[in-house]
Amino acid sequence: MGSINHHQSTARHTRVSGLNAPIIVIGAGICGASTAIWLQRHGHEVVLIDKGTPGKGASYGNAGLLAHWAVDPVTSPTLWKDSAKFLLDPNGPLFIKWSHIPRLLPWLVKFMSNATDANTRRIVSNLDPLLYDTVAQHKSLVADTALSKWIVDSKFSYAYPSEAAFNNDAYSWKMKASVGLKPTIITGSAVQDEEPILGTSIQCLAVLEGQGHITDPGQYVIELCRHFTDHGGKFVQSEVLDINRKNGRVSSVVTRDQTFDCSHTVVTAGIWSKDLMKKLGITIPLETERGYHVMFENPSEVPRNPMIMTAGKFGVNPMVAGLRCAGTVELADHHAGPSKGPIKLLKKQASIAFPNLEYSGIQEWMGFRPTPPDSTPLIGEIGSTGIFTGFGHQHIGLSSGPKTGRLIAQLIDRQNPNIDMTPYSPERFA
Repeated sequence: MGSINHHQSTARHTRVSGLNAPIIVIGAGICGASTAIWLQRHGHEVVLIDKGTPGKGASYGNAGLLAHWAVDPVTSPTLWKDSAKFLLDPNGPLFIKWSHIPRLLPWLVKFMSNATDANTRRIVSNLDPLLYDTVAQHKSLVADTALSKWIVDSKFSYAYPSEAAFNNDAYSWKMKASVGLKPTIITGSAVQDEEPILGTSIQCLAVLEGQGHITDPGQYVIELCRHFTDHGGKFVQSEVLDINRKNGRVSSVVTRDQTFDCSHTVVTAGIWSKDLMKKLGITIPLETERGYHVMFENPSEVPRNPMIMTAGKFGVNPMVAGLRCAGTVELADHHAGPSKGPIKLLKKQASIAFPNLEYSGIQEWMGFRPTPPDSTPLIGEIGSTGIFTGFGHQHIGLSSGPKTGRLIAQLIDRQNPNIDMTPYSPERFA
């Protein structure tokens, strides 16, 4: 594969225009890269813009899991009890920067209001169409390319300390069962037969068939962007400062270096989309569930299939670069630096789950999950402005990114997607 073509200019307000102005996609994570590729396949000229290099945001450091099983949101009815328990437990997976609470409170009230049975069922019905075919959507995105090497079919296990702990998770499994996800239960010494890496602290596995994962999500997105530029697309590394409208429709995108005329604009910038929406006079209640990962380099052993450690609420995925443990939730501002607590927790819980694991070194990372209060992504057009959104994917960005891009391409071409797009409307918070 060739290198990504970076298009930059030192001349401000250089216009890229023509009778058929391009579509500008802002944000080169999995959602932006997928959108750019699908629009390109639909015959459009596309410019992909990001202030950083492709695949270096949340798309880089996530757990790499293609997660139909993530269909039930954090805001289940058990959240009221669990959140208090996690905050009081020094080994719990929930962290809060208390200085952020005053700014967070309006969003938090709306977020917690969704922790009811009726709202949970509604959110599950909203997320399932984006997730049920996640592995197939990734394979379709990279069909007939070398990028298929990053996508692996696999099982997926929930690892519990006991069968009683699995039974206590009954509500979550009831929601999963409503979309056809029913596990095989393995207990006792059979757990270590299924996954030899696990110590005796894990006494129950709930195993789902037909799942998948990505073996290096950051490199995967880099190569998606490279595929896009190799086929004639432009990637511009620059910060977007503003989105201009004329007679009610988008007319241009202003970066720090250039102004690009455009026919449509797609905002897929993750948590940074919130700031861009403000420039349009639109306030989106989007907050950051900050996630962390620890990568164990040159591990002495890895699991046969990815899993989630329910005691620490983190995913485990064997990757090209090592064994990645990624998860936890920290409620804090997306401009603030990382905390020590979540990394400490991941290391401690991993040492308990994998008592015989040896490794040569550790990489640490923090990223931002952009989460609306109803845990449902914003996918669609803002009025008739020609400005489309594809952000707010909370924990499911990698899983639903390719489908999000495909849906946006269909909407821009005025094709009717085969799912009801109403729940994802970016105008629902107006």
